[in-house]
Amino acid sequence: MVMPLLDTASTVDASRAFPLGVSVHRTGSPAMDGHNHASVNVAVYAPGASALEVAFQPPGGKWQLAALPNLTNGVHHGVVEGMPVGSRYGFRTVEGERALPLSLPAIDFDDAGDQPLLLDPYGRAVDQRERLITSVRVANGFDWGSDRSPRVPWRNTILYEAHVRGQSMLHPDIPEELRGTYAGMAHPAMIEHLTGLGVTSIQLLPVHFHLDEPHLQNLGLTNYWGYNTAAFFAPHPGYATRAAQQAGPHAVQDEFKGMVKLLHAAGLEVILDVVYNHTAEGGRDGQTLSFRGLGEMQYYRNDGNGRYIDTTGCGNTLNFGEPRVVQLVLDSLRYWVDEFHIDGFRFDLAVTLCRNAANDFDPGHPFLVAVAADPVLSETKLIAEPWDVGYGGWQTGRFPPGWVDWNDHYRDALRSFWLADRAALNAGGHGGSVARLADSISGSASLFEPSGRSRMASVNLITAHDGFTLADLVSYDRKHNEANGEQNRDGHGDNRSYNHGVEGRTEDEAILAERAQTSRNLMATLMISLGVPMLTAGDEIGRTQQGNNNAYCQDNPITWLDWTNTPEKHAMLRTTKRVIRLRKEFLASQPHDYPARDKQAYLHWFDENGDPMSMERWNDPRHRVVQLLLGSEDGQVDGLVVINGSNQDFKIKLPEVLNAEGTGKRAFELRLTTSSLHDRRQGAMVSSGERDVLQANTISIYRT
Repeated sequence: MVMPLLDTASTVDASRAFPLGVSVHRTGSPAMDGHNHASVNVAVYAPGASALEVAFQPPGGKWQLAALPNLTNGVHHGVVEGMPVGSRYGFRTVEGERALPLSLPAIDFDDAGDQPLLLDPYGRAVDQRERLITSVRVANGFDWGSDRSPRVPWRNTILYEAHVRGQSMLHPDIPEELRGTYAGMAHPAMIEHLTGLGVTSIQLLPVHFHLDEPHLQNLGLTNYWGYNTAAFFAPHPGYATRAAQQAGPHAVQDEFKGMVKLLHAAGLEVILDVVYNHTAEGGRDGQTLSFRGLGEMQYYRNDGNGRYIDTTGCGNTLNFGEPRVVQLVLDSLRYWVDEFHIDGFRFDLAVTLCRNAANDFDPGHPFLVAVAADPVLSETKLIAEPWDVGYGGWQTGRFPPGWVDWNDHYRDALRSFWLADRAALNAGGHGGSVARLADSISGSASLFEPSGRSRMASVNLITAHDGFTLADLVSYDRKHNEANGEQNRDGHGDNRSYNHGVEGRTEDEAILAERAQTSRNLMATLMISLGVPMLTAGDEIGRTQQGNNNAYCQDNPITWLDWTNTPEKHAMLRTTKRVIRLRKEFLASQPHDYPARDKQAYLHWFDENGDPMSMERWNDPRHRVVQLLLGSEDGQVDGLVVINGSNQDFKIKLPEVLNAEGTGKRAFELRLTTSSLHDRRQGAMVSSGERDVLQANTISIYRT
């Protein structure tokens, strides 16, 4: 029988129920090695256990057992002696509904069989040896020097989504021992690439300690992406250099912190992709690692009858209706900000974190309220993946002020206009009108206005880790996921891609030229759109995954960035740098924010004849040419973007605009065209009211 969740300890000691985890016992024995106190307070929320004990192994010592004699509102706690920094440890239940077998105090847990100990939910590091996974006590401390967050304003932010391992595994200018590591991410060669590209914020795929799912292990594969977290406070040691791993958890942490410090020094923010929606324990038939053994009915969402409610597709869902779960996540987030100087977070399947007791998404959920009220977290960048796989799971635009959302509407609109419509037109059919594209370029105001946010709340993306790369979007009509071992059944089928006539690799120069032009169109559209652009690592150099749109289990050259320099890669990199530079030039005179209904319009739309767009033109799929005149805060004209989504060249007429003195026509300089004529035409001057040729399926960008 499980004991009631209230004060029941018959013996009172000096231990405390909070903070959770392992902390220095304030009234304990003197330090053994400087600040390495061996007397610690241990506290763990384990409402599913009637009694709990901690097993620990000091560095170089034998395993020992200590009881946690006190129980306060579901938190087991006690003072443990002789547990210095570097000690491996874990919990086990002594009796109760999910009791683990009793053993003698002299047991060697390294030889005790399958996972006899439970990880500390607040463990700062994890040690994995054969089948035994334990938490490790780690001391804080790092020489941060004068490190400060770059604090890039949202309007100036350009996100770059990258994988720690894949980013540098094949980079020829990074020493082999640093490739695929935290140190490799911050190597001067990598920083030079990132700063030269012009991005401002590196968004790292999950770096929390994670495990591989059993079905992947059976296939001889791994969870490369890392969306299978087992410890929310511990950096994944597999991304550290071999030297750091051998030196121990503190060295792993130092390498991670060193990466952040160097990226900050280069002006780059570090944002973590975090997975608080589920854990690596999977469904009820999965491995018991921590939460399930400590109190699965409290840690995981369930229907009241012992069955898990799964809105993640991963077997379990963390229960954000339980205050201790909310506290766990808040404490974890603050820890990464305080100890690792992290600048923001992208929340995987964020809707799951905001479901109420009725399992509905609640934009006023206590978790969101707590984050908004937190003086530390409210100052960080907060990015929602605004969907999950449960009922009512798509909530783009509904997160509260202070958050920005991945905009799937934007992604689909751009792919439809430049890819799916192009395929339809080439097949003799019809594409869509320019209305949806224009709405996306304008910042999707109708999506974000109801939640009281501006267009800066839209994270604009064309690709992400999940799905085709940019190069594959223009090279494949179908997914090719055979390497994943699931007979190509996995991965999304609605890619809105277009192979331009041949599936996959080709030597046909005409097709390659069309693919390159479409890639330039997509990249240019991304960078001239209002909102926050996100680039997927490698898209700037034409990275391919050979048609795999679900490469989560491919830790190999399929997913690693190929840094081999080719004319095609160089051309794409040059275009990407140009449009990022143009974006920054435009932003210099654009309004700081873009309210949905501003007093003065900064965006003016015209047709190919230089006339204001009519409703008929907006909705007619036969008219796929549009001109966007950009204004500035002082009422002046800043530039012109002309889009031709048709299969024919157009002789457009630029809108009639007076010069700054109001005495004559405004002159426009062609700064970029995505057509093959760019190098010949760059710098051409065209006056307002005059005509210019716009090649089929291109974008031209002019500056005044």
